[in-house]
Amino acid sequence: MPVRTSQISQGRPGKGVGLGLALLSAVAFGGSGVAAKPLIEAGLDPLHVVWLRATGAALVMLPLAVRHRALLRSRPALLAGFGLLAVAGVQACYFAALSRIPVGVALLIEYLAPALVLGWVRFVQRRPVTRAAAFGVVLAAGGLACVVEVWSGLSFDVLGLLLALGAACCQVGYFVLSDQGGDAGDAAPNPLGVIAYGLLIGATVLTVVARPWSMDWSVLAHSADMNGTSVPAVALLLWIVLVATVLAYVTGVLSVRRLSPQVAGVVACLEAVIATVLAWVLLGERLSAPQVVGGAVVLLGAFIAQSSTPSKGSAEPVAGGGAERELSARGTAA
Repeated sequence: MPVRTSQISQGRPGKGVGLGLALLSAVAFGGSGVAAKPLIEAGLDPLHVVWLRATGAALVMLPLAVRHRALLRSRPALLAGFGLLAVAGVQACYFAALSRIPVGVALLIEYLAPALVLGWVRFVQRRPVTRAAAFGVVLAAGGLACVVEVWSGLSFDVLGLLLALGAACCQVGYFVLSDQGGDAGDAAPNPLGVIAYGLLIGATVLTVVARPWSMDWSVLAHSADMNGTSVPAVALLLWIVLVATVLAYVTGVLSVRRLSPQVAGVVACLEAVIATVLAWVLLGERLSAPQVVGGAVVLLGAFIAQSSTPSKGSAEPVAGGGAERELSARGTAA
């Protein structure tokens, strides 16, 4: 079904504010990797970093979960899917990939999700896709080949690449869930409530998987090395929780209230670029010229795929932007 906020938001003032919020959300999300990697290199397990992120953000969002507690009865499957895929699955795979491959490469692979979701729609749901969307998939795959430098025999850690691809697959699963969540029309679940419960569910699942009682808590009392600069570990953790999670999700939701989902999705693609630039400046991770070109092709392919929005009543799929933006777009239908 089409996202009705695209018509509503176009008639609302404050598009400049919406673009600013969307850009802030992309910067916040893109900064998660550069803050998490020093913590991982300082001795924290990637799963422990994910658990700290999800648990800290869940505690901050707890008042919203209490306010929208009716969602537990009306949308239990959607909440569970959001928690397992968009929170636990994506973050666990992404942070685990960071421990083995560069931040920019991990995020670029994760941004194959808008292209991969078309494969789900075409071959699992057996629904047609546009030629432009299919072309975007081909572009993204070709760009990925340049990013991982296939001609050099996959010089990157294969497990790290698979973990990053797992993060992309988890986002595909969430795209499917967010599409189902929009079927309620005016009764669509509140996006902030879904985010809050997703974080709570994700934190609960990660507690069992990550076993935080075995974590080396002393790491947080010391400093972590960020490309030769000593940074307090607790400061990096606060950035991940408050900025890269809470602020990122909230600004993403507010931006879609002022923009069409298509515009917000385009700005969301900047997350991968921002993460790559931040990793270059703050972590000293430099990509080769073919990898930079490949990354640009991946983003172009993802943009083409996700901007191929069908007309109302079409049987073709809607390929939206980031998971949180797609949900918020559907959740704010008026």
